[in-house]
Amino acid sequence: MPTVRDAAFAVFRHFGVDCLFGNPGSTELPMLRALPDGFDYVLGLNEAAVLGMADGFARASGRPALVNLHSAAGTGNALGNLYTAYRNNTPLVVTAGQQARSLLPMDPFLGATRATEFPQPYVKWACEPARAEDVPAALVRAFHVALTPPMGPVFVSVPVDDWDRECAMPMLPDLSLKTLPDPAGLSRLAAMLDAATRPALVLGTGVADCGGWQAAIDLAEASGAQVWIAPFTARECFPEDHPQFAGFLPAFREQIAALLAPHDALLVAGAPVFTYHAEGSGPHWPEHAALGALSVDPQHLSFLPGGLGVLGDVAAGLAAMAGQVRRRPAPTPPPRAAAPAPAMEASYVLSRVAALRPDNAVLVEEAPTARTPMHDHLPITCQGGFLTCASGGLGYGLPAAVGAARAVPQRKVLALLGDGSAMYTVPALWSATEQGANVSFLILNNRRYAALDHFAKVFGMNRLPGTELGGIDFVGLAQSMGVTARRVDAVAELDAALAWSFAATGPTLVELLID
Repeated sequence: MPTVRDAAFAVFRHFGVDCLFGNPGSTELPMLRALPDGFDYVLGLNEAAVLGMADGFARASGRPALVNLHSAAGTGNALGNLYTAYRNNTPLVVTAGQQARSLLPMDPFLGATRATEFPQPYVKWACEPARAEDVPAALVRAFHVALTPPMGPVFVSVPVDDWDRECAMPMLPDLSLKTLPDPAGLSRLAAMLDAATRPALVLGTGVADCGGWQAAIDLAEASGAQVWIAPFTARECFPEDHPQFAGFLPAFREQIAALLAPHDALLVAGAPVFTYHAEGSGPHWPEHAALGALSVDPQHLSFLPGGLGVLGDVAAGLAAMAGQVRRRPAPTPPPRAAAPAPAMEASYVLSRVAALRPDNAVLVEEAPTARTPMHDHLPITCQGGFLTCASGGLGYGLPAAVGAARAVPQRKVLALLGDGSAMYTVPALWSATEQGANVSFLILNNRRYAALDHFAKVFGMNRLPGTELGGIDFVGLAQSMGVTARRVDAVAELDAALAWSFAATGPTLVELLID
């Protein structure tokens, strides 16, 4: 009979997994004995980096990722990015070591008390199998749950003495997990768009998760709708240089209602209606506008404030409606932001990144202060070209870029990071070197948590303590971990530094001192 370890790796192979993201400890070592040929161990120097790398890999590759954490302590270190993976709908199977079963009644060192409760509620399912023999079957179920839309992370706690036990090999399912939306509901949504004079699409992360890039373009062009991006969308949904692209909705109720006021029909696809960042008042959307929603996530529809909701695969639904709606001409394109004047400011720096970036590059972003100038001057124009975090937490972007580079080695990855964001998981630079990750790390260093200074004005605060970050040497940090780096503090040096980084093979870092 196979051992639990043998059966587990057969399960991993069945679900297309060929690497393990981890930071090992004593309770995980038996899992790692004699890794199969062709199965890589991707080491992160702390568990937050491990989760971030796995998340970036899974989202960029479209495949599930496998993570191994060190008991409760390692799980605790990973929780921030586990929450991010949950909000990102990332299919992760997270395993964590547990002490030997014979020791658990005695509260041993490294014993995880109530292990499955620790990561909840930010996993879709959690299990510590009652018997060693049940571990492989639990892993099969874990992959099934993680991959079922809406996708997300799951958690399996495995005692250290389970891996060498004999077990029966579980049955390995062949799963088809796409749920098509109701045709009658789609017809009603298409009729809503047809009845409008100025329809709009509001697209969210679920469009990209379902592979709906082209379907969104087809529906927009067929219906003549303008296209907005929903608040805190974490992936690319629509080409931002398309003439029907209208812009990004902020996470504030009154502003959303004002921006959407010219439209008389709204179809929200792959997003809730709506995600907010602060309290507001008034209607959630213009009251004169018809409202429809299409999502694979029942939660998006469960708090739909009104209108018609349809549950099912977003890409399939958009494609079906594109063939049903009455074709009409596109509206007049909205005005675009003027080119910024040369200065070491985010808007100009990002305009030069846009001008010089390689074709088909993937942008991984975690620079909250630069989000608005990024929207104005660094458009996302290709499918699979953008990742960010939907959680609002920090420490995702730097390791996620390393994971994305492993998933799509034929594409250049640009990691656009704020100085505060980068410091959360800066040890992932070491992993970038070890992996030979083809990443250009671009640090927008304004020497403070500037995003908090901006948001403090919402609460009437003019001065905020604890936001200054001077004295960090990102070039020195990068070089100490094997990443070649340059610093830019003048416009005259900018293009040459960006061109150098974008042309390089392997990891580089450019520290951009911005005003």
